[in-house]
Amino acid sequence: MAEATSPRVEAYTSSVADDHRLGMDDVDGSLAHARMLRRIGVLNAAELRAIVSALRDIRREFERGGFRFIASDEDVHTAVERRLFEAAGPVAGKLHTGRSRNDQVVTDLRLYAKRECHRLALATCALQDVLLDHARRHRRAIMPGYTHGQRAQVITLGHHLLAYVEMLQRDGERFIAARERCDVLPLGSGALAGSTLPLDRASVAEELGFGAVSANSVDSVSDRDFAVEVVFACALLMTHCSRMSEDFVLWATSEFGFVELADSHATGSSLMPQKKNPDVFELVRGRTARVDGDLLALLTVLKGLPLAYDRDLQEDKRPLFDAMDVALSTLEVLAEVISSISFNVAVMRAAASDPALLATDVAEDLVQRGIPFREAHKLVGTAVRITQADGMTLGELDDQDWRSISTKFDVGTAALFDVDAALRRRELQGGPGPRSVSRQLSRATAMVAATRRRLS
Repeated sequence: MAEATSPRVEAYTSSVADDHRLGMDDVDGSLAHARMLRRIGVLNAAELRAIVSALRDIRREFERGGFRFIASDEDVHTAVERRLFEAAGPVAGKLHTGRSRNDQVVTDLRLYAKRECHRLALATCALQDVLLDHARRHRRAIMPGYTHGQRAQVITLGHHLLAYVEMLQRDGERFIAARERCDVLPLGSGALAGSTLPLDRASVAEELGFGAVSANSVDSVSDRDFAVEVVFACALLMTHCSRMSEDFVLWATSEFGFVELADSHATGSSLMPQKKNPDVFELVRGRTARVDGDLLALLTVLKGLPLAYDRDLQEDKRPLFDAMDVALSTLEVLAEVISSISFNVAVMRAAASDPALLATDVAEDLVQRGIPFREAHKLVGTAVRITQADGMTLGELDDQDWRSISTKFDVGTAALFDVDAALRRRELQGGPGPRSVSRQLSRATAMVAATRRRLS
């Protein structure tokens, strides 16, 4: 170019503010590339030693937080190259042989995303452990289950918490799958058409720990599917964490009173001295919207791009980094906050003692006597309306009262209104019965342990 770049254009096009965190990955990719260039004869032994020594020094600068960027650094790659010239001299000019910033940046991004997916999967296991610990201690703690925000049927706290363990298991598996999607080496694809040099891409992939080499150079430099999948996994994890947080926000209200927040993990009001606010859970709900926005931003960047590389792809990093940062910090803080929570099991049991929660049990008792469910449902609905009109509950009816409503009710109907017995009637696979919950606990514990082994 004949003229110097405008300072305003330089500032607008610079990505250092976002991609500086890729510094060590960029150095690692450069080290592997340099060794490959030596193997194919582009570098001699002395040149390789000089480049490797300088790159190792640069990597230590990143590790210690001492790497200095300057205003003219367009991105982390040009910053590393500048520093390499300063440290190694003119031989640094040979390192860019056979590569472009197009394949270099996506290599760095894949290395980074692989590592962070591993951390996210492990952090997911850690939150599962906290929930499992509470579920074990409260496997028999009776509480109402809810549909439409209303008390519905009797379950246990252990059963409820295990639902989130299952959700998080799927999240962890998505991070593992996303990590595998990142595990493809793009380096060697050049700007889009590879190189005329005999680059040994397989050896570079092996040194950097990639499981495969990209199959098409055009796709290789333009592909950001892996980033979308990582951000989607973060967004769905955050959705699950938000739903869980909503439960805890409700349970911490005086209207519910199901949980007590530890003083160390709640905040007070600047005005009202009696308040204890579940701020962490509320912020999880809010930050879920932020990660959803990251997903939409990344998809929108990609939706109209022609092949192969376009500068729009520089905008992939901020949503990817933000989504992973928010997801990881959320997993870590939720594990800490939930581990400090106390459950008011007596209050939960009292809420579950509403006889209306056992109305379906009465209908199913009629089914076992040969009455079609729709008819049974109608008969119990009649009983509900009668008791409501009389200011009573279903649990106050004796067998004679039930028989007066319909002769299809038999002796023993009144005995159905026992919450402990109601749980014991729900021992089907996946149900909230005590033995069923014990089986679910054993399964979930083994499941989390198996995930950890996969990640070790």
